[in-house]
Amino acid sequence: MASKKTAASKPLLIPKAASLHIGLNAVSPAAYGGWSGPLAACEFDAQDMAAIAKAQGIAKPAVLLTQKATRAAVLAQMRAAAKSLKAGDFFLLSYSGHGGQVADSNGDEPDKKDETWCLFDGQLIDDELYFELSRFAAGVRILVLSDSCHSGSVTRAFPPPPPPPDQRPKLMPEEVANRVYREHQAFYDKLQDDVMKAAARAASAAPVDPDAALALVGAAAQASKLVGRFRPAVLLISGCQDNQTSMDGPHNGAFTGQLLKVWNNGTFSGNYSAFHARIRAGLPPSQSPNLFVLGPAAAFLAQKPFTV
Repeated sequence: MASKKTAASKPLLIPKAASLHIGLNAVSPAAYGGWSGPLAACEFDAQDMAAIAKAQGIAKPAVLLTQKATRAAVLAQMRAAAKSLKAGDFFLLSYSGHGGQVADSNGDEPDKKDETWCLFDGQLIDDELYFELSRFAAGVRILVLSDSCHSGSVTRAFPPPPPPPDQRPKLMPEEVANRVYREHQAFYDKLQDDVMKAAARAASAAPVDPDAALALVGAAAQASKLVGRFRPAVLLISGCQDNQTSMDGPHNGAFTGQLLKVWNNGTFSGNYSAFHARIRAGLPPSQSPNLFVLGPAAAFLAQKPFTV
């Protein structure tokens, strides 16, 4: 008589993990109206986050530094991870560099501006980031750590205060942002239009739950409006609120430096909510990191940070 298979006989599924760490100490002047955006610590930030990934069992974290951190390279790495990871797997994405803005040409932003990550040869618009995250499979856990300005959510209510003496904000100046958009308007408008069309097709297959949508605010609401219901569980911890600036430093950005201090080589034992609270408590009132979630992330939020 054939023996029955029991739950205990099923093979143990070990989650897979991938990570991508982006750090830019400069951008190409050709893509930014002559501005090179010099910073000091962003490459260190990316390398330190990759070291955490390795310590957590991610064998080959991808690291893209300055000239290697192009739009094509970042999107290729994200799409490769989305293709390979399944339910229960883990993706860690960290960015350290300037935040920027372009005019919102598709009408999805209440402040008429789309926030961006300033990659070496052009900006990655927040619409693109949300759409790429939405392409991950249901049940994938995604942690995004963004050490940049304009990273809190989506609405910048009023200008940030002046930076402390001898510190450099991770913020593309407004006059530079306006110049870059003027010189490359067709490119950035087409990006927004293409993402909106692709997101509309995806959202029609997975429309957002109206009741769930009412509970979302800020960037979470804007992202869900763009792409519909998020299948993966996404946590984003960012360097500052919208009316603040994330500060650079000699060895780490202020946000990343405090994150490393709280993590303390893995001795931190709380969950993501406690992790965010401890990081925020260690920074000055002028820089208050933000946390928001997308998708079914309650169980993910309760885990110890960086758990594969």
